[in-house]
Amino acid sequence: MRETIHVNVRAPQYVVDTNVTFAQVPDWFGHTTKDLKMDIIYPEQKDKKSPCIVWICGGAWKLMERSAHLAYLSELARSGFAVASVQYRTSNEVEFPGQLEDVKAGIRYLKAHADRYCIDIYRFGVMGESAGGHLAALAGLTGDDKKYDRGDYLEHSSAVQAVCPWYPPADIRLISKEDQTKMALTPEAMLVGGSGTPDFEQKIWDACPVKYVTKLAPPFLILHGLCDHTVPFSQGESLHDELEKQGADVRLVAIEDADHADLHFFQQEVWDIIIDFFKDKIGR
Repeated sequence: MRETIHVNVRAPQYVVDTNVTFAQVPDWFGHTTKDLKMDIIYPEQKDKKSPCIVWICGGAWKLMERSAHLAYLSELARSGFAVASVQYRTSNEVEFPGQLEDVKAGIRYLKAHADRYCIDIYRFGVMGESAGGHLAALAGLTGDDKKYDRGDYLEHSSAVQAVCPWYPPADIRLISKEDQTKMALTPEAMLVGGSGTPDFEQKIWDACPVKYVTKLAPPFLILHGLCDHTVPFSQGESLHDELEKQGADVRLVAIEDADHADLHFFQQEVWDIIIDFFKDKIGR
């Protein structure tokens, strides 16, 4: 059998560019350097610039794998967004705010190479899970604060226009204090170099997203499971309540029966909420 069909070209080509080096950072006690990588999925359409969503994976700040969720992130690309999953240094490599500096370096790199990836530099969102949600919230709340901009492409802003943290540790002072006997070994304490230093309380506060909430915060969509046994639901509530108190645009979606990082968050109805949020706040 032979057949001839007519196809209307409506969708662009979606390109995946992996292992893109976006920054070099100190490594091995400052004696060497390390490449930070990102994976990018983008609609290739030279006559149109797409909004960009930066994804930050979780792992208690101790582990990270930027490529783990590329299959899910492609859903965002098919909805008209460029998507970049960025690597950051873990807490056994650098103390906070090194992780935030890495995320912001990734945002600046994407803006500096916007023509290459068909990106609109004025429409950026950031999203992350758990430790990545913590960093996403901080990236959104610190905006143009140059204190956290280190490295290259400093002529570009690392500010974003929309933020979607999943089950974020928002006030990590509270998590660390839940078990004083184990405080020194908590991921939160390790993030700031351990609890044995005189300035520990200040360092842990400096790493709390709730510290940076102002009325100038970009729109937030917070996702959190009601049965989260790792990062209590109260953490998402605290971020929501502080943003709401400041008059910011914020929505908290509580997911019934959802534990930490479980399959509830990867169902289509949740992704529909995420996509609608970013379409509304940064367009497509």
